Amino acid sequence: MRRLPHLMLGLFALGTLVSCSKSEEKPPEIIRPVLSVVIEPRTTQTFGFAGSVEPQVSADLAFRLLGRVVSRDVNVGDIVSKGTTIAALDPTALELAVQAAKAELSNTEAQFANAAGSEERQRQLLAAANTTQAAFDAAEQARKAAEAGVERAKASLAKSQEQLGYARLFSDFDGVVTATGAEVGQTVSPGQTVVTVARSDLREAVVDIPDQLIGDLTDGTPFQVILQSQPTIQTEAKLREIAPQAEGSTRTRRVRLTLTDPPRAFRLGSTVTATRVTKVTPTIELPMSALFEGDGVDKVWIVDAQTSSVNAKEIKVAAKGAATFTVAEGLEAGKRVVTAGVHSLSEGQKVRVPEGGV
Repeated sequence: MRRLPHLMLGLFALGTLVSCSKSEEKPPEIIRPVLSVVIEPRTTQTFGFAGSVEPQVSADLAFRLLGRVVSRDVNVGDIVSKGTTIAALDPTALELAVQAAKAELSNTEAQFANAAGSEERQRQLLAAANTTQAAFDAAEQARKAAEAGVERAKASLAKSQEQLGYARLFSDFDGVVTATGAEVGQTVSPGQTVVTVARSDLREAVVDIPDQLIGDLTDGTPFQVILQSQPTIQTEAKLREIAPQAEGSTRTRRVRLTLTDPPRAFRLGSTVTATRVTKVTPTIELPMSALFEGDGVDKVWIVDAQTSSVNAKEIKVAAKGAATFTVAEGLEAGKRVVTAGVHSLSEGQKVRVPEGGV
C-alpha cells in the first residue's frame, strides 16, 4: 500500500515533463500567398479618340434656276449613279423659251437670205454700171447685219437649251444620298440644296484631338481605327487633315483620317475609336494597392526570390492617379512587388507567389 503514493507521484511528474515539452514546441510558420507583379517599365502610351465615319467627298446638289420641283426620285440612303436624274423642275417656261429662240433663229436666217440676195443683185448692177457704189455698200452692210443677227439667234437658242438642261439635277459621281433639302411641289431658289450625295468608296474617320497632343502629328501619321459596335473589326488609317484652329470651348482640333481599304462594316455615320501608340520615357506604374506608408515615407514590399520573403523598399512617387501611381525613384525593372494586402505584412515574412505571378 505504501508503494501506491510513490507510483502516483511518479506518474504526475512524468505528465508534467511531457506537457512542458509540448509547450516549448513552436507552431509551424504559415506561408502566406500574395498577389504580386513583376516591374516592367512602360515605354509606350496608347491614346484613343472617339469619332465617326464620314465621306471624304460630299456634294450639296442644287438647281441653277428658280423653279418648282416636280420630281425627286431619291431618298436618304439611296444609291445614285453618275448622270442619273435625281430631281427635276417644271420645264414648261424653259421649253417655251427654247421654242421662241428657234423661231427667232428662223426669222434671222430668212432676213439673212434676203439680205444676201439683195447684195448679190447690187453687185451685178454695179458691175454693169446700173447702180451706185453707195447702194451696193448699203446692201453689203444689210447682209452683214443679217448675218450677225443669225449668230445672235443661234447663241440665244443654245443658251435656252442649256437653261432647259438645268431643269434636271444629277450627280457627277456614284454615291449615296445622305440628306434631302426640298420636296416635290416646293419652289426652290438657285443654289438651294435639294439633295446631298456622298461618295461611299472614299471614307474617313473624323475625331477631335486635344490641342496639346497635336504637336507631333503630321500628314500621313498612322492610326488604328476600331469599330465601337464590333471591336474585332479594325482598319488602318492615315492622317489627312488637321483643323487650323482649336475649338474654343473644348480646345480640341478636328482631325480627318483617311481609312485604308475599310471593311463594309465601316458604314457612314458609324462610331469608331481612333488609337495611336506613341513612345514615352520609360516609366514604372503600379496599382495604388501596392503603396503603403512607413516611418513617414512611401514604401512597397519587394519579394525576395531566393528567400521567398518580403522586404520593405522606400520609393519616391512621381504622380498619383485614381488607380495607379508612377514611381520616380527606388525601383528597377525585374523586381517583384506585392500588390495587395500590404498593410498586413511584416519585414522578412515568408510569402508564396502563386503560379502565374498573381
